[in-house]
Amino acid sequence: MSKNQAFNVALVGATGAVGQQMLKTLADKSFPIASLKLLSSPRSAGKKIEFNGETLTVEEATPEQFEEVDIALFSAGGSVSKQLAPEAVKRGAVVIDNTSAYRLDDEVPLVVPEVNENDLHNHQGIVANPNCSTIQMAVALEPIKKAYGLKKVITSTYQAVSGAGLGAVDEMYEQTQQILNEEEISPELLPVSKDKKHYQIAFNAIPQIDVFQDNGYTFEEMKMVNETKKILHDPSLAVSVTCVRLPVETGHSESVYVETEQSGATAKDVQGVLKEGAGITLQDDPATQTYPLATEAKGLPDVFVGRVRQDLDTDNGYHLWVVSDNLLKGAAYNSVQIAESLVKLGLIGR
Repeated sequence: MSKNQAFNVALVGATGAVGQQMLKTLADKSFPIASLKLLSSPRSAGKKIEFNGETLTVEEATPEQFEEVDIALFSAGGSVSKQLAPEAVKRGAVVIDNTSAYRLDDEVPLVVPEVNENDLHNHQGIVANPNCSTIQMAVALEPIKKAYGLKKVITSTYQAVSGAGLGAVDEMYEQTQQILNEEEISPELLPVSKDKKHYQIAFNAIPQIDVFQDNGYTFEEMKMVNETKKILHDPSLAVSVTCVRLPVETGHSESVYVETEQSGATAKDVQGVLKEGAGITLQDDPATQTYPLATEAKGLPDVFVGRVRQDLDTDNGYHLWVVSDNLLKGAAYNSVQIAESLVKLGLIGR
């Protein structure tokens, strides 16, 4: 890449919560853009969006829109990606897809740049961005894996409502006000809008994210299991997950238990390894009540780790508390990082 090279970029899903964060991240990181095309469903076409001092008009996403596009960022739902991502690739674009459509496709790299950037060399036009909860866990696991190896991971997530979309956030606030006013509430969206039952999220914890599978786990839980194994290149790694939705607007939190292949490391040793890990900020001082909080992670791109403890009964077992902004590192920021890595590795070009 020449020093002044810039790229034609398309963003599909530009009016959504993640799409908005992608625009902000592209601007904040001064990504080299020659032209930017904002695309969406017919319903949102025609909207005006400000970007770097310019007013851009959102256009309908059609196959023809990807002519001359170098990088296409997708965040508009799996069905849209399945339909349009191959069309973009046909026209010479590299697609970075922020849906579950291609994550477990053997031909598509699933990438967290701090963990498996080199997998990008194997892309055939499409790169998948992992699930938001998987991303922050993988970033925290990678330095531990490098130092001591991994045998087992057991995680419980405490996920923000924004992961279910802006409508779910609005419903949370509406329910909160209704409860405070002692009014009747009528949940319509959570845990899953298309599922049979809906429950209040205000002042509640819902142990279901996405639909249940035949094995009793939810689709979200199985995403984390299978994506983690793929990203870490370890199909034999034992991974088990329980995903819970909490009435938090933004910022996923995770309680992560790991068992390492090597024993003998102290909690302080693990803290040291995490402190040096790429993309990680260690916040861990019980004496001053210092630990990661979703409210403080909001708007920041790092993965925050704290509450590092050695298990009381297992020499090679450790507990971590992992927090990150699900709309940033969990989606938009990681997608733009992938674009930066593709540019750095010289993997974009007609």
